[in-house]
Amino acid sequence: MKKEDIHLGDWQRMFLGDVPAAFYWEVVVRIAVIYLVLMISMRLMGKRMASQLSRNEMIALVSLAAAIGVPLQAPDRGILAAAVIAVVVVLVQQLTARFSSRNKKFESVTQGNMDILVSDSVLELSAMKDSGITRERAFAQLRSNGIRHLGEVKRLYFEAGGSFTMIKEIDVSPGLGVLPGGDRDFIEQVTTTVDKLVCNRCGMPQAAGSSTCVKCSAQDFTNAVI
Repeated sequence: MKKEDIHLGDWQRMFLGDVPAAFYWEVVVRIAVIYLVLMISMRLMGKRMASQLSRNEMIALVSLAAAIGVPLQAPDRGILAAAVIAVVVVLVQQLTARFSSRNKKFESVTQGNMDILVSDSVLELSAMKDSGITRERAFAQLRSNGIRHLGEVKRLYFEAGGSFTMIKEIDVSPGLGVLPGGDRDFIEQVTTTVDKLVCNRCGMPQAAGSSTCVKCSAQDFTNAVI
């Protein structure tokens, strides 16, 4: 379209476009066919497409969306190309899933790895850095599980699919608090400060006679809570 054809008050072009009115009846047919293609594709790719998506499944979904958008809006583009792309996407996704189930190394490459963010009530800062999870993000996840301090946590896993899995500690001990520091009144209601010192960065208990954390080398310690 030439720039001289664009006018701010051209409401018909802005809302209806430059296609004949008959094209909108054709759009109804196109949407029906594309909807059927999508429904079949999602069904063939399995139940996981209806739940939390993995990395590969997200790529497949985005590819389908990109392929389907063009024939819905462009009258000069046919539906067959979108159907062919959908078939290719389904086949690639199915083959990837099959190889992943047979080869752990291939699964690790395509799906990603699980990371341990909290181990025995202590933050694994290197794993958090590699996975792009900040301390506050990890603390927020723990708070959503009703956790008040790290002493209540045995493990916090960051799964390959992007979800979190937490296992509580059976023998709870004092640990680094995870509640927001600005909510002092609530912290005093639900926790009790003890004399035990823990690293204010990773939650590692202070070693006797040491002013440096043996886990992360930080020099900032705070009282643990229970």
